[in-house]
Order: sequence, then C-alpha cells, then structure tokens
Amino acid sequence: MEPWHHTATQILENIRSGNLTVEQYASSLLERIKQRDDDVKAWAYLDPKSVLEQARALDQVPKYQRGPLHGLPVGIKDIILTKDMPTEHGSTIYKNDHPVIDAGSVMVLRQAGCLIFATRNAHSAAHTPGGSSAGSAAAVADFQIPVALGSQTVGSIVRPAAFNGIYGFKPTWGTITREGQKFCAPTVDTIGFFSRSVSDFEILSDVFALHDDENSTFDNIKGLKFAVCRTSKWDLAGEGTIAAMDKAVELLKAHGAEVEELDLGPDFDQVIDWHFTLVRLEGATSLWPEYYQDKDKLDPVLAKGVQEKHKISRKAQLDAYDGLAALRPRFDKMADKYVAVLVPSVFDEAPEGLGNTGSPVFAATWTVSGSMLDLGFC
Repeated sequence: MEPWHHTATQILENIRSGNLTVEQYASSLLERIKQRDDDVKAWAYLDPKSVLEQARALDQVPKYQRGPLHGLPVGIKDIILTKDMPTEHGSTIYKNDHPVIDAGSVMVLRQAGCLIFATRNAHSAAHTPGGSSAGSAAAVADFQIPVALGSQTVGSIVRPAAFNGIYGFKPTWGTITREGQKFCAPTVDTIGFFSRSVSDFEILSDVFALHDDENSTFDNIKGLKFAVCRTSKWDLAGEGTIAAMDKAVELLKAHGAEVEELDLGPDFDQVIDWHFTLVRLEGATSLWPEYYQDKDKLDPVLAKGVQEKHKISRKAQLDAYDGLAALRPRFDKMADKYVAVLVPSVFDEAPEGLGNTGSPVFAATWTVSGSMLDLGFC
C-alpha cells in the first residue's frame, strides 16, 4: 500500500516507529497530487519545494522534542491565515496576500508538529463537491492529504463530507479559536475537520482540547438509547438519504441499541429562517470592508447581499438572536437522554454540475444550535 493511502492515525504510528520519514510521506502525497489534481483541482496554493523543506526540517527534530502530531500533513481552507503561503479567501481582492502570522488554529497545529501543506468532487468531476470547504473535503477524499481544516456557517463541513464520501466534524461553536479566520457570520462560524477515519478526529480533538463535561466511554452500543430527528424538512429528502437513515436505524437496532423518533415540535420550525436571517445580516457586515474597498472585485452574489442588507430589519435580527437563544436549552434538554441524535446531512447524493453546491438546510438547525457536535458522513 502506498503511503498516501494511510489515515492520519496510521501515518503517525509509522513515523513514530521509524518505518517512514516525514519527507517520504510528503513526497508520496506530492506524487499523488501531481497525478490527480488536474482533475480534482482541490488546491488554491501549493509549493512542493517548501513542503519538502518543511518535511526535512521535521525529520531533523529529536524524538524527545516532537509534538503529538509530528509530521502530519494538514490542508488548510483558504480563509484561514497561514504565514508561509498566500491566504486569498478565494478573491482577487486578496491576490498574493501574504499574512505575517498564522491563524490561531494553524498555530496550534504547527506547534503540535504538523506539516502545513497548503489549501471538483473527488469521485466525479460532473458532481459538486458541495460548500465553501469543498477543496479541503475533495483533497482528503482523493487521498491527497490525510486531514484538513474547514469551516461551517450553515453546512460547509457536513455537506462536502457527505458529497465526497468522507467524515466531517463540526465541533460545538466557540471550542476552536477562530482568530485569523475570515468571518462570514460570527454567531455561527465554526472551524472543523475532514478525515477518512473517525479515529483521526480523536487525535485532532486532543490537540485542540475538545472535551465533553463527561467522558463517553463504552465498548458497544447494546442497551444505549439513540434518537432519530428527521426535522420538519424531511419531505425534501431524496431516496438516497431516506435509505441511509433507515439503514442506520436498522444497524443500531441490530446491535442492541434502542432507537426513538425525536419530534422537535412546531416551535423549532423557525430555526432555519432565523439562521439565514443572521447569515445574511452578519455576512453583509463581514463583507463590508471588501465591498467598500473594491466592490467590482466582489462576486456579484456577495455584492448584492451587502447592498440588500437594509431589507432585513433590526427587529428581525433581534428576534432571531432571542428566538435561537431560547430554543437551545430546550433542545439540549430533549437530547440529554440520548447518547446521540442522528440527523440527515444532505437531501441526497451530490447534485450534477458545479454551479450548485447543494442545499445546507438539513445542517442549518444543528449549526445554529451551537451546542451540537455535528458529524457528517456518507
């Protein structure tokens, strides 16, 4: 098996045991990218020479000085500052913009020993990879990088994860520093991870000190209670999502778990509208500097959002803040008796074409709740 095929957990084990050097692994990934990225187009910036220089330097670090993620390459979404490569936010306004400092999340990864590597759908170029973190997800799915950072405002982690057939982890809002990230909607923006293995999330969570109030340790799920929450938008689900949810329930029951349907009730029907109210208002505020500086270089859809900000009243904004704040503890109380609540990530398989990233509606409720740990997968 080629090194590029391994998960992050496997690679770290090989590097620690001396079976593989960081340079050897980085070279394997670069060769994979060379072979595949003309089709996948996952990277906004990549400097192979710099990657290999970093890898050689990491190989020279004495073992007793190495961090817990020593030698692990990580892809970074292009809205998160990296001091040794451009951060362009997908905009010509920031063309060749070189930050002088890392974002807080990148700083943590670099200190832990990570190799900051760089930042179309991995399985079908005719289908969307889904959402603004699509490059991160596509690179992981195509074995070009083992893990990557992304961010979610509505569904930009769980949706690309589902469409690319990998795992996406959106932690509780505010648990990972967002210092050095370009905001869209600060009330809900959250940094998270992509990986091909759930085990990889454990090592990343440890580095970022993501811990629950109580340790959740169990060997099997027999006798545990799960909930399935299809939400009031379930009528939008396609055949693939319906089949996947039914299969999940079947598997849980087959292994001895109890599964109940969780109905949120009509009070939660406004959550999605409130969420999008905040995203539109806060998004327009976040983009005002770029609009004011050079609106002609801003994407027309984004520019229109800034121009139409006034169409949403301040009362609507406050109603959204207050309504969501009131519902969060109510959901927490509902969910407290379950070990997990299963919810759909996407309507169905990835839509054809690259002009549509798919709907984030299924993810919106859980993103804006703030207290949830979202795990999107296909």
